[in-house]
Amino acid sequence: MKKIFYSILDVLYPGRCPVCHRILKDKRTSVCPECRDTFRPVRGHYCLKCGKPVKPDEEYCRECGKGTRSFDRGRGVFLYDGIMRRSLVRYKYYGCREYGDYYGEEICRHAGGEIRRWAPDVIVPVPLYKRKLRMRGFNQSAYLARRIGETLGIPVSEEILVKIQNTRSQKKLGAAERKRNLVRAFRVPEDISGLTVLVVDDVFTTGATIDAAAACLKAAGAEKVFFTTLCIGRV
Repeated sequence: MKKIFYSILDVLYPGRCPVCHRILKDKRTSVCPECRDTFRPVRGHYCLKCGKPVKPDEEYCRECGKGTRSFDRGRGVFLYDGIMRRSLVRYKYYGCREYGDYYGEEICRHAGGEIRRWAPDVIVPVPLYKRKLRMRGFNQSAYLARRIGETLGIPVSEEILVKIQNTRSQKKLGAAERKRNLVRAFRVPEDISGLTVLVVDDVFTTGATIDAAAACLKAAGAEKVFFTTLCIGRV
């Protein structure tokens, strides 16, 4: 019965490539073979704190160089360019959540070694406000967190970090506005003293969301907070 059920689902909702959006010919894969290397990984020189690309003679990006970050360290896997942006829009807003399977695979492939070295006790996705979650139907960061947790054998909790304010969308705000927008946006309803936490989100641009989440987690007792994101902006 289960095989029949999933066969029907494949016919009604065939898997699509997260790059070109064509129906996948091989159901065992999550991306077209010719599209596998389309997204551009962050390689070479990147900030030792947040993972943004930097010049060869720089260790930290401009923001991390100020020493004001709440997180300990993080890594974004792909550059946030036009192709990646279009793929994410389909993933988040047009019901293509199966893209998250490929995204999760790639995060583990490129950043799995670092995540293991950080040795997180728990993975925590950046939460959505409950009204936005109902509208969207799923939390894109939680989907990624579950894929990463399953692959690397790390427990995932969607209850540790809660969003308690319906903040404005960060996309059209400047860096200073993004920070103000997230003041008191999150809450940790339990004691997490001594835990090392890995925060998962889809995009890191200014870092305001990750910073606010990390500050909240550390205020609740987290010893260290690392992060990983699918993609990251340039300096």
